Amino acid sequence: MKVAILGAGAIGAYVGAALHRGGADVHLIARGANLAAMRRSGVRVLSPRGDFTAHAHVTDDPAEIGPVDYVFMGLKANSYAACGPLIEPLLHDTTAVVAAQNGIPWWYFHRHGGPHDGRRLESVDPDGAVSAVLAPERAIGCVVYAATELEAPGVVRHVEGTRFSIGEPARGASRRCLDFAEAMRAGGLKCPVEEDLRSDIWVKLLGNVSFNPISALVRATMRQMATHGGTRQVIETMMRETLAVAEALGCELGVSVERRLAGAERVGDHRPSTLQDLERGKPLELDVLLPAVIELAEITGVEVPTLRTVDALSDLLALGSAA
Repeated sequence: MKVAILGAGAIGAYVGAALHRGGADVHLIARGANLAAMRRSGVRVLSPRGDFTAHAHVTDDPAEIGPVDYVFMGLKANSYAACGPLIEPLLHDTTAVVAAQNGIPWWYFHRHGGPHDGRRLESVDPDGAVSAVLAPERAIGCVVYAATELEAPGVVRHVEGTRFSIGEPARGASRRCLDFAEAMRAGGLKCPVEEDLRSDIWVKLLGNVSFNPISALVRATMRQMATHGGTRQVIETMMRETLAVAEALGCELGVSVERRLAGAERVGDHRPSTLQDLERGKPLELDVLLPAVIELAEITGVEVPTLRTVDALSDLLALGSAA
Protein backbone atom coordinates (compact mmCIF):
# COMPACT_ATOMS: atom_id res chain seq x y z
CA MET A 1 0.00 0.00 0.00
CA LYS A 2 1.38 3.38 -1.05
CA VAL A 3 0.35 6.31 1.14
CA ALA A 4 1.16 10.02 0.91
CA ILE A 5 0.81 12.20 4.00
CA LEU A 6 -0.07 15.66 2.76
CA GLY A 7 0.80 17.95 5.64
CA ALA A 8 3.17 16.04 7.94
CA GLY A 9 2.54 18.09 11.07
CA ALA A 10 1.58 16.80 14.50
CA ILE A 11 -1.19 14.44 13.36
CA GLY A 12 0.09 13.75 9.84
CA ALA A 13 3.61 12.83 10.92
CA TYR A 14 2.25 10.66 13.75
CA VAL A 15 0.01 8.70 11.37
CA GLY A 16 2.77 8.49 8.75
CA ALA A 17 5.26 7.16 11.29
CA ALA A 18 2.78 4.55 12.50
CA LEU A 19 1.87 3.41 8.97
CA HIS A 20 5.57 3.16 8.09
CA ARG A 21 6.20 1.11 11.23
CA GLY A 22 3.39 -1.21 10.12
CA GLY A 23 4.96 -1.83 6.70
CA ALA A 24 3.18 0.62 4.41
CA ASP A 25 5.08 2.52 1.70
CA VAL A 26 4.80 6.01 3.25
CA HIS A 27 5.77 9.38 1.77
CA LEU A 28 5.67 12.49 3.97
CA ILE A 29 5.10 15.90 2.40
CA ALA A 30 6.33 18.77 4.54
CA ARG A 31 8.22 22.04 4.35
CA GLY A 32 10.61 24.28 6.23
CA ALA A 33 12.38 23.19 9.39
CA ASN A 34 10.07 20.20 9.80
CA LEU A 35 11.03 18.91 6.35
CA ALA A 36 14.75 19.35 7.07
CA ALA A 37 14.53 17.62 10.45
CA MET A 38 12.60 14.60 9.12
CA ARG A 39 14.98 14.24 6.20
CA ARG A 40 17.91 14.27 8.60
CA SER A 41 16.60 12.16 11.49
CA GLY A 42 13.21 10.72 10.54
CA VAL A 43 10.03 11.24 12.55
CA ARG A 44 10.63 10.83 16.27
CA VAL A 45 7.47 9.96 18.20
CA LEU A 46 7.47 10.46 21.98
CA SER A 47 4.56 8.57 23.48
CA PRO A 48 3.43 7.05 26.78
CA ARG A 49 2.87 3.91 24.67
CA GLY A 50 6.57 3.81 23.78
CA ASP A 51 8.89 6.07 21.79
CA PHE A 52 9.91 5.16 18.26
CA THR A 53 11.47 6.67 15.14
CA ALA A 54 10.32 6.15 11.55
CA HIS A 55 12.51 6.86 8.53
CA ALA A 56 9.94 7.25 5.77
CA HIS A 57 10.59 9.14 2.53
CA VAL A 58 10.19 12.90 3.04
CA THR A 59 9.82 15.57 0.36
CA ASP A 60 8.31 18.95 -0.42
CA ASP A 61 7.58 17.93 -4.03
CA PRO A 62 4.64 15.53 -4.55
CA ALA A 63 5.79 14.95 -8.14
CA GLU A 64 8.67 12.91 -6.66
CA ILE A 65 6.09 10.52 -5.21
CA GLY A 66 3.62 10.11 -8.05
CA PRO A 67 0.18 8.47 -7.76
CA VAL A 68 -0.63 6.70 -4.51
CA ASP A 69 -3.40 4.48 -3.16
CA TYR A 70 -4.30 6.83 -0.30
CA VAL A 71 -3.65 10.48 0.49
CA PHE A 72 -3.94 11.17 4.21
CA MET A 73 -4.78 14.85 4.67
CA GLY A 74 -2.80 16.29 7.55
CA LEU A 75 -3.55 19.82 6.38
CA LYS A 76 -6.01 22.05 8.17
CA ALA A 77 -9.40 22.19 6.46
CA ASN A 78 -8.90 25.88 5.67
CA SER A 79 -6.04 24.83 3.36
CA TYR A 80 -8.01 22.32 1.31
CA ALA A 81 -9.19 24.69 -1.42
CA ALA A 82 -5.62 25.76 -2.21
CA CYS A 83 -4.02 22.31 -2.15
CA GLY A 84 -4.68 21.43 -5.80
CA PRO A 85 -1.05 21.73 -7.03
CA LEU A 86 0.09 19.53 -4.13
CA ILE A 87 -2.48 16.77 -4.45
CA GLU A 88 -2.87 16.46 -8.22
CA PRO A 89 0.44 14.56 -8.77
CA LEU A 90 -0.65 12.03 -6.13
CA LEU A 91 -3.92 11.00 -7.75
CA HIS A 92 -4.88 8.17 -10.04
CA ASP A 93 -8.41 7.05 -10.91
CA THR A 94 -9.02 5.24 -7.63
CA THR A 95 -6.90 7.21 -5.15
CA ALA A 96 -8.81 7.71 -1.90
CA VAL A 97 -8.44 10.86 0.17
CA VAL A 98 -8.59 10.25 3.92
CA ALA A 99 -9.69 13.59 5.33
CA ALA A 100 -8.62 13.81 8.96
CA GLN A 101 -10.19 17.15 9.79
CA ASN A 102 -12.03 18.69 12.67
CA GLY A 103 -15.56 19.92 12.21
CA ILE A 104 -18.06 19.47 9.40
CA PRO A 105 -16.41 18.11 6.23
CA TRP A 106 -17.05 19.44 2.72
CA TRP A 107 -18.53 16.05 1.77
CA TYR A 108 -21.10 16.01 4.59
CA PHE A 109 -24.20 15.88 2.39
CA HIS A 110 -22.60 13.77 -0.38
CA ARG A 111 -24.76 10.63 -0.65
CA HIS A 112 -26.41 11.67 2.59
CA GLY A 113 -29.94 10.80 1.51
CA GLY A 114 -33.06 12.68 2.50
CA PRO A 115 -34.03 16.28 1.75
CA HIS A 116 -30.49 17.68 1.99
CA ASP A 117 -28.76 15.09 -0.20
CA GLY A 118 -26.01 16.69 -2.30
CA ARG A 119 -26.34 20.08 -0.64
CA ARG A 120 -23.19 22.22 -0.50
CA LEU A 121 -22.31 24.12 2.67
CA GLU A 122 -20.94 27.55 1.90
CA SER A 123 -19.03 27.76 5.18
CA VAL A 124 -16.88 24.69 4.41
CA ASP A 125 -16.98 24.63 0.59
CA PRO A 126 -17.27 28.28 -0.53
CA ASP A 127 -18.40 28.45 -4.17
CA GLY A 128 -17.47 24.77 -4.48
CA ALA A 129 -13.74 25.54 -4.21
CA VAL A 130 -12.95 22.48 -2.08
CA SER A 131 -15.06 20.06 -4.12
CA ALA A 132 -13.27 21.25 -7.24
CA VAL A 133 -9.96 20.11 -5.75
CA LEU A 134 -11.12 17.15 -3.66
CA ALA A 135 -13.95 15.32 -5.39
CA PRO A 136 -16.38 14.02 -2.74
CA GLU A 137 -16.28 10.61 -4.45
CA ARG A 138 -12.64 10.24 -3.32
CA ALA A 139 -13.35 11.09 0.31
CA ILE A 140 -13.02 8.73 3.24
CA GLY A 141 -14.05 10.54 6.38
CA CYS A 142 -11.77 10.35 9.40
CA VAL A 143 -12.44 11.44 12.97
CA VAL A 144 -9.29 11.83 15.06
CA TYR A 145 -9.35 10.93 18.75
CA ALA A 146 -5.60 11.33 19.27
CA ALA A 147 -3.97 14.33 20.93
CA THR A 148 -0.54 15.21 19.53
CA GLU A 149 1.75 18.23 19.41
CA LEU A 150 4.75 19.04 17.26
CA GLU A 151 7.23 19.48 20.09
CA ALA A 152 10.10 20.41 17.76
CA PRO A 153 10.78 20.00 14.04
CA GLY A 154 10.53 16.29 13.32
CA VAL A 155 9.47 15.47 16.90
CA VAL A 156 5.85 14.53 17.67
CA ARG A 157 4.64 14.40 21.26
CA HIS A 158 1.77 11.91 21.47
CA VAL A 159 -0.31 12.90 24.49
CA GLU A 160 -3.09 10.33 24.47
CA GLY A 161 -5.49 8.41 22.24
CA THR A 162 -4.78 6.23 19.19
CA ARG A 163 -8.23 6.02 17.61
CA PHE A 164 -8.87 7.19 14.05
CA SER A 165 -12.44 6.29 13.09
CA ILE A 166 -13.07 6.18 9.34
CA GLY A 167 -16.10 5.74 7.11
CA GLU A 168 -17.65 6.25 3.70
CA PRO A 169 -19.95 9.22 3.01
CA ALA A 170 -22.33 6.65 1.49
CA ARG A 171 -22.14 4.55 4.69
CA GLY A 172 -21.17 0.91 4.89
CA ALA A 173 -17.80 -0.86 5.03
CA SER A 174 -16.03 -0.50 1.68
CA ARG A 175 -12.95 -2.47 0.62
CA ARG A 176 -10.85 0.68 0.56
CA CYS A 177 -11.83 1.52 4.14
CA LEU A 178 -11.16 -2.01 5.37
CA ASP A 179 -7.71 -2.08 3.72
CA PHE A 180 -6.70 1.29 5.16
CA ALA A 181 -7.94 0.29 8.61
CA GLU A 182 -5.83 -2.86 8.45
CA ALA A 183 -2.71 -0.83 7.63
CA MET A 184 -3.40 1.56 10.50
CA ARG A 185 -3.83 -1.31 12.95
CA ALA A 186 -0.57 -2.88 11.73
CA GLY A 187 1.10 0.37 12.77
CA GLY A 188 -0.35 0.23 16.28
CA LEU A 189 -3.34 2.53 15.84
CA LYS A 190 -7.05 1.91 16.37
CA CYS A 191 -9.03 2.41 13.18
CA PRO A 192 -12.66 1.23 13.36
CA VAL A 193 -14.68 1.43 10.15
CA GLU A 194 -17.97 3.03 11.15
CA GLU A 195 -21.26 2.23 9.46
CA ASP A 196 -22.19 5.93 9.56
CA LEU A 197 -19.30 8.22 10.45
CA ARG A 198 -21.51 11.30 10.73
CA SER A 199 -22.45 10.37 14.29
CA ASP A 200 -18.74 10.24 15.20
CA ILE A 201 -18.23 13.61 13.52
CA TRP A 202 -20.85 15.16 15.79
CA VAL A 203 -19.51 13.49 18.93
CA LYS A 204 -16.05 14.92 18.23
CA LEU A 205 -17.57 18.23 17.19
CA LEU A 206 -19.23 18.67 20.58
CA GLY A 207 -15.75 19.26 21.93
CA ASN A 208 -14.15 21.00 18.97
CA VAL A 209 -16.92 23.56 18.52
CA SER A 210 -16.57 24.67 22.13
CA PHE A 211 -13.09 23.93 23.50
CA ASN A 212 -11.19 24.99 20.37
CA PRO A 213 -12.44 28.59 20.03
CA ILE A 214 -12.65 29.13 23.80
CA SER A 215 -9.08 27.89 24.25
CA ALA A 216 -7.86 30.48 21.77
CA LEU A 217 -9.95 33.26 23.32
CA VAL A 218 -8.78 32.61 26.90
CA ARG A 219 -5.42 30.85 26.23
CA ALA A 220 -6.35 27.83 28.35
CA THR A 221 -5.77 24.07 28.32
CA MET A 222 -8.47 21.40 28.30
CA ARG A 223 -8.25 20.85 32.05
CA GLN A 224 -8.39 24.55 32.85
CA MET A 225 -11.50 25.09 30.72
CA ALA A 226 -13.27 22.00 32.05
CA THR A 227 -12.66 22.88 35.69
CA HIS A 228 -13.32 26.65 35.63
CA GLY A 229 -16.96 27.08 36.69
CA GLY A 230 -18.06 29.92 34.41
CA THR A 231 -16.11 28.72 31.38
CA ARG A 232 -17.37 25.18 31.83
CA GLN A 233 -20.95 26.50 31.87
CA VAL A 234 -20.43 28.37 28.58
CA ILE A 235 -18.92 25.26 27.00
CA GLU A 236 -21.79 23.10 28.25
CA THR A 237 -24.31 25.49 26.66
CA MET A 238 -22.41 25.43 23.36
CA MET A 239 -22.41 21.63 23.43
CA ARG A 240 -26.16 21.47 24.07
CA GLU A 241 -26.86 23.82 21.16
CA THR A 242 -24.64 21.72 18.91
CA LEU A 243 -26.37 18.54 20.05
CA ALA A 244 -29.73 20.05 19.11
CA VAL A 245 -28.48 20.72 15.55
CA ALA A 246 -27.18 17.17 15.22
CA GLU A 247 -30.50 15.75 16.37
CA ALA A 248 -32.37 17.98 13.92
CA LEU A 249 -30.30 16.35 11.15
CA GLY A 250 -31.19 12.87 12.35
CA CYS A 251 -27.99 12.04 14.25
CA GLU A 252 -28.49 10.35 17.61
CA LEU A 253 -25.12 10.56 19.33
CA GLY A 254 -25.53 8.27 22.29
CA VAL A 255 -23.19 10.39 24.41
CA SER A 256 -24.06 12.99 27.03
CA VAL A 257 -22.64 16.46 27.40
CA GLU A 258 -21.49 15.51 30.89
CA ARG A 259 -19.52 12.58 29.50
CA ARG A 260 -17.81 14.78 26.89
CA LEU A 261 -16.86 17.29 29.59
CA ALA A 262 -15.49 14.54 31.83
CA GLY A 263 -13.44 13.17 28.93
CA ALA A 264 -12.00 16.61 28.20
CA GLU A 265 -10.99 17.02 31.84
CA ARG A 266 -9.16 13.68 31.75
CA VAL A 267 -7.03 14.87 28.80
CA GLY A 268 -5.32 17.25 31.23
CA ASP A 269 -3.22 20.25 30.22
CA HIS A 270 -3.32 19.62 26.48
CA ARG A 271 -3.66 22.71 24.29
CA PRO A 272 -6.28 22.27 21.55
CA SER A 273 -5.04 22.62 17.98
CA THR A 274 -6.63 26.08 17.56
CA LEU A 275 -4.63 27.42 20.49
CA GLN A 276 -1.48 25.80 19.13
CA ASP A 277 -2.09 27.49 15.76
CA LEU A 278 -2.71 30.85 17.42
CA GLU A 279 0.54 30.62 19.38
CA ARG A 280 2.46 29.77 16.20
CA GLY A 281 0.87 32.58 14.17
CA LYS A 282 -0.98 30.15 11.86
CA PRO A 283 -4.49 30.66 10.40
CA LEU A 284 -7.22 29.41 12.71
CA GLU A 285 -9.32 26.43 11.55
CA LEU A 286 -12.67 27.78 12.70
CA ASP A 287 -14.87 27.92 9.57
CA VAL A 288 -15.58 24.17 9.71
CA LEU A 289 -16.49 24.50 13.39
CA LEU A 290 -18.68 27.42 14.46
CA PRO A 291 -19.83 28.87 11.09
CA ALA A 292 -20.59 25.37 9.76
CA VAL A 293 -22.77 24.47 12.75
CA ILE A 294 -24.47 27.86 12.57
CA GLU A 295 -25.19 27.31 8.86
CA LEU A 296 -26.66 23.90 9.65
CA ALA A 297 -28.69 25.48 12.46
CA GLU A 298 -30.17 27.91 9.94
CA ILE A 299 -31.02 25.04 7.59
CA THR A 300 -32.77 23.11 10.37
CA GLY A 301 -34.31 26.07 12.23
CA VAL A 302 -32.46 25.48 15.51
CA GLU A 303 -31.63 28.46 17.73
CA VAL A 304 -27.94 28.68 18.70
CA PRO A 305 -27.40 32.06 20.42
CA THR A 306 -24.29 31.08 22.40
CA LEU A 307 -22.60 29.61 19.33
CA ARG A 308 -23.31 32.85 17.46
CA THR A 309 -21.80 34.95 20.26
CA VAL A 310 -18.61 32.91 20.48
CA ASP A 311 -18.39 32.86 16.68
CA ALA A 312 -18.46 36.68 16.59
CA LEU A 313 -15.63 36.89 19.13
CA SER A 314 -13.62 34.16 17.43
CA ASP A 315 -14.01 35.81 14.04
CA LEU A 316 -12.43 39.00 15.35
CA LEU A 317 -9.64 36.95 16.94
CA ALA A 318 -9.01 35.14 13.63
CA LEU A 319 -8.89 38.44 11.74
CA GLY A 320 -6.34 39.76 14.21
CA SER A 321 -4.16 36.65 14.04
CA ALA A 322 -4.11 36.84 10.22
CA ALA A 323 -3.08 40.49 10.17
